[in-house]
Amino acid sequence: MTTTLPLHAILFMKLLLLVAATDFNTGVDITWGGDRAKILEGGRSLQLSLDKASGSGFQSKNQYLFGKIDMQIKLVPGNSAGTVTAYYLSSQGPTHDEIDFEFLGNLSGDPYTLHTNVFTQGKGNREQQFKLWFDPTKDFHTYSILWNPQNIIFSVDGIPIRDFKNAESRGVAFPKNQPMRLYSSLWDAEDWATRGGLIKTDWTKVPFVASYRNFNADACVWSSARGSATCSSSATTTAPTKRAPWLSQSLDSNGEQKLKWVRQNYMIYDYCNDRGRFPQGLPSECAL
Repeated sequence: MTTTLPLHAILFMKLLLLVAATDFNTGVDITWGGDRAKILEGGRSLQLSLDKASGSGFQSKNQYLFGKIDMQIKLVPGNSAGTVTAYYLSSQGPTHDEIDFEFLGNLSGDPYTLHTNVFTQGKGNREQQFKLWFDPTKDFHTYSILWNPQNIIFSVDGIPIRDFKNAESRGVAFPKNQPMRLYSSLWDAEDWATRGGLIKTDWTKVPFVASYRNFNADACVWSSARGSATCSSSATTTAPTKRAPWLSQSLDSNGEQKLKWVRQNYMIYDYCNDRGRFPQGLPSECAL
């Protein structure tokens, strides 16, 4: 008799867990911006900068299919209006998947806007925005993406701010087949980033600098062998789950309470409450 395994079980059979080194020299590639992107302290930290000529960015050397990704970031201080610091996972192609943190700059003294979004099969428009309960320019804070077959949890300093659940039963695509790389960039978006583009970038304040440290990817690493994309094999279907509890992790009651606290006190936009944007009815995942 032939037995057909569920898709997630087939994927688990092919997963190889890796705890990524925090050394930026071995963990990431500088992809653009020239010397505006710098790996410092022997690989323990990284800086991106933006001036009028160009921004800068980097990407992880590895691609991941599920993982818990953590990064400590200290955002551009002072008048950062018009700038965007992006930190996200993304696959490639017109039907790409993507999981976004974007930090929208501000006038001095105003709070940053934390913008989140989830793309599945090339479809986004799932924005949620927050103000933070601290000044993200004064010190490093940890921004985390937990991505497993059940949900995507965005967290700040261990506090969940968003939980995008797998709603395939409602006909909503969920990112689980396309490996994604981690990307980060600092760039100019003065046409929309601050107050809808009303506040422009003050180029007398250059260079704008964002700082990074403690990149950690406790993740399933995708390898492209012999020109094809296949996962590296692990011994059994159960081994990955035993070694990586995040593969089956969801919010417990304490996490749900923290999420509720953030939504009640710091959320400033939720696409699931924007009925004017969706006159034919809210997206089906909003019912969850």
